[in-house]
Amino acid sequence: MDSLERVSQEVVGCGLCPLSTSRRKAVPGEGSPHAKVMIIGEAPGYNEDLQGRPFVGSAGQLLDDLLESIGIEREGVFITNIVKCRPPNNRPPRASERKACMPYLVRQMDLVRPAIICPMGNTALNALVGGLPIGEIHGKVIEKEGVAYLPLYHPAAALYDASLEGVLFMDFKALGLFLGTKA
Repeated sequence: MDSLERVSQEVVGCGLCPLSTSRRKAVPGEGSPHAKVMIIGEAPGYNEDLQGRPFVGSAGQLLDDLLESIGIEREGVFITNIVKCRPPNNRPPRASERKACMPYLVRQMDLVRPAIICPMGNTALNALVGGLPIGEIHGKVIEKEGVAYLPLYHPAAALYDASLEGVLFMDFKALGLFLGTKA
């Protein structure tokens, strides 16, 4: 029987793409197996590669603040990435790397079965939904094949462009409204 623990073990031992040779630690993902919200980023960064946990650097702190703003604790969501190992120099993951990791992500989505999936940034959005750039559809719930998605800017984008922080808080308010939490 499949489980999130099994997926994590497979990710930690994965050698399907060259990213496995340069990683310190694979980052399978973490959170509630019964989460209503699944947050999916692009790839682990420097801090994530060191700790083996998703969103633990400054972008992770902003993510925690965004979740808190709508009354959700980090432990209540499931957080992962399109690829499970850090690309060198934080470059975007290549198509072959995304393809190698996608079966892990699909299994995680099937096991958690969240009410909504939040792809964070263009890489995650394009891998899961395709279509328009994040700047055109962020904060709007879309449906694809019976799954609800709420595309969001990646918190790291707000660290580089402070004007996006307010946009992120507004988009999380939309998430709170979708879930019926405080917003």
